[in-house]
Amino acid sequence: MTRKLLALVAAGLLATTAVVPAAHAQTLKIATLSPDGSGWMTKMRAGATEIKTRTEGRVELKFYTGGSMGTDRAVLNKIKIGQLHGGALTGGSLADAARDLQVYSLPLKFRSFDEVDYVRSRMDATLSKQLEEGGFVNFGFAEGGFAYAMSKNVPVSSVAALRKQRVWIPDNDHQSEVGMKVFQVSPVPLSLADVLPSLQTGIIDTVASSPIGAVALQWHTQVKYLTDLPLSYFIGTMAIDKKTFAKLAPADQAVVREVMTRVFRDIDAQNRKDNVSAYNALMKQGIKPVKPNAVEIAEWEKNGEMATAQMIKDGIVSAAAAQQLNGLIAAARAGKK
Repeated sequence: MTRKLLALVAAGLLATTAVVPAAHAQTLKIATLSPDGSGWMTKMRAGATEIKTRTEGRVELKFYTGGSMGTDRAVLNKIKIGQLHGGALTGGSLADAARDLQVYSLPLKFRSFDEVDYVRSRMDATLSKQLEEGGFVNFGFAEGGFAYAMSKNVPVSSVAALRKQRVWIPDNDHQSEVGMKVFQVSPVPLSLADVLPSLQTGIIDTVASSPIGAVALQWHTQVKYLTDLPLSYFIGTMAIDKKTFAKLAPADQAVVREVMTRVFRDIDAQNRKDNVSAYNALMKQGIKPVKPNAVEIAEWEKNGEMATAQMIKDGIVSAAAAQQLNGLIAAARAGKK
């Protein structure tokens, strides 16, 4: 009887031990517009594998790729109801949680990647903290790149020329709406999925995109000209609902933060290289660069400043963040360290 009792006790202990990891296991469901096979997904899946190994299966990341869960807005709605736990999203889409994430995409602020690097090294941490305070754990930001105007029928070197075009903006993008109004452009709001067919049919004839975005979405097959003037700069991040993340054991949280922060640092660097390569590829494919002259650039920048002022007035970004951005750009141009 004693041996049987000990055996039952031992079996009970083994059963309890076996159940504990499963009871504490957490699958984080993450949605993204990035397709499988893209640089983003390759690196994020590698990070997910490392996390699963180092947490002994307690934390898994399940990705829904290629926009299968809908737009950024749809993903955020699904996070609210618990259908998803996070997403790889553009900074602007997270404005409700941290409005100043839109500060980098204020129109016609940056002229070079050197300016971007100077500013981001001094502002990223603050913006990341703001997003955490807004309810989303994040792991830093990955460069989306500069957005350039790309046109189908005629070169667009001036603001006056832009006003004659059928210009796409993302639907439900208040920042773009305000900017276009100041520029006196009547835009055509569309989802990403509708842009290519709309270019093909002539519903729109001008888009703003990064080089890698234009290639990945096949928009480059429908445009002939690229205005060689950065209109804005944008970032992306992976944001996870803070309450869900808090359910992980502290040690597991630390692993996820360590691994995904490294992953996003790698993605950030790789996207810079990919954007430069994509830009060069567009030129080789016959897309013609359009170089605004000094007078035209001054007009672009004047309208950009007016648009920024209106965005601050409308509360799209805070005056403090815009002021900090302007100060850092001025310092970068002055060669300060």
